[in-house]
Amino acid sequence: MKRVLLFIPLIIFIGLGWLFFGGLQIENKDVLPSPLIGKKFPPFELPILIKEGEQAKLVNELDLRGKPALVNVWATWCPTCKTEHAFLNQLNAQGVRIIGINYKDESEKAIQWLAELDNPYEFNVIDEEGRLGLDLGVYGAPETFLIDGEGVIRGKHVGDLNAKVWKTLQPQFEALK
Repeated sequence: MKRVLLFIPLIIFIGLGWLFFGGLQIENKDVLPSPLIGKKFPPFELPILIKEGEQAKLVNELDLRGKPALVNVWATWCPTCKTEHAFLNQLNAQGVRIIGINYKDESEKAIQWLAELDNPYEFNVIDEEGRLGLDLGVYGAPETFLIDGEGVIRGKHVGDLNAKVWKTLQPQFEALK
């Protein structure tokens, strides 16, 4: 009888392990939820990327309003952003409004990048210190937010935006119009 009692901790351990690993299989690791879905874009006032000789300009969250847009967080140090960039140019050519947030980057490098790879963005917010990214709950670049014409965040995608991902996001984006 005493030997049977020795197996109770082992049985409990196996049971807890089974519950733990079973729970891991249920989770969708492709989705990182955002508490900002359904809320207004966080307030900010930051400069935009400009070419030499252009007038410096500050923008804020009100400049995002008007019509639905993709707000894309990117940086020149991000290899995945470079992969995604060609697809963003395609979306821009189709009339999709895209606003960039240049995240923790050097402005000179970003301006050169856009000159070489084309610029799909209506404008680019400079988030050199990453404070806006922090307010948005950015895990890293690239990330894309879907915002409606009132500046409310309606969706979020972590990772590169490509044709496969766009097939899922496009109906949600078009519903914002």
